[in-house]
Amino acid sequence: MSGHSKWHSIRFKKGIVDARRGKLFSKLAKEIIIGARMGGGDPDANPRLRTAIANARAVSMPNDNIARAVKRGTGDVEGSNYEEIVYEAYGPAGVALVIEVLTDNRNRTAGEVRSLLTKRGGSLAGTNAVMFQFERKGQIRIAADKTTEDDLFLIATDAGAENLENEDGAFVVTTSLEGFDAVRSAIEAAGIEADSATLVYVSHNTVPIERSDAKKVLDLVNALEDADDVQRVHANFDIPDEVLAELSED
Repeated sequence: MSGHSKWHSIRFKKGIVDARRGKLFSKLAKEIIIGARMGGGDPDANPRLRTAIANARAVSMPNDNIARAVKRGTGDVEGSNYEEIVYEAYGPAGVALVIEVLTDNRNRTAGEVRSLLTKRGGSLAGTNAVMFQFERKGQIRIAADKTTEDDLFLIATDAGAENLENEDGAFVVTTSLEGFDAVRSAIEAAGIEADSATLVYVSHNTVPIERSDAKKVLDLVNALEDADDVQRVHANFDIPDEVLAELSED
């Protein structure tokens, strides 16, 4: 598992309880809006919307917020018209980045992403410059106290999951893009509550990062993930566990 994935696990756990809950809700609302706009407002008939709502409920997003986001997506309530954009970029030490955004102003977001990269030793890349290093996958994260590894393994693999890892107090189930909804639905049907279920870009290979570059790389990833329009950042770096542990305490 890459260092970025481990660091994101740390960030995920902190993000549930820290003071940026409002920003987290805003990002989740955008996911719900896009899901409802693309596939309709019925989560039972719209896997993307169902997943977005489940992720929102996992962090205790109020039901009124969820309902309002669905109505904005279906057009029953006026609101911003968001579009999905994926930026490719380079970070310090040659790290490859895939940056997913949802924005109502393409020019504003492009300028902000470019500025964040430039200030922290990165740069935007051309189309397909780094994407070939990644593959689209599904990932489902479940707290280790909600099930056993053996039970989850049987349920997930029977439904077509590709991998199961125990990552810092959570089980992470990886699926193919096509098998994501089937695996997520099987876990849900077994009464196991997921902390998150998302589509991600998984790197084929990782770039080893020296201790001297680790903070620069993580500062850039954190700054991008904190940007209002950025939903997720995927990277291909690998940082030693002991260095990640030191940095996570800062």
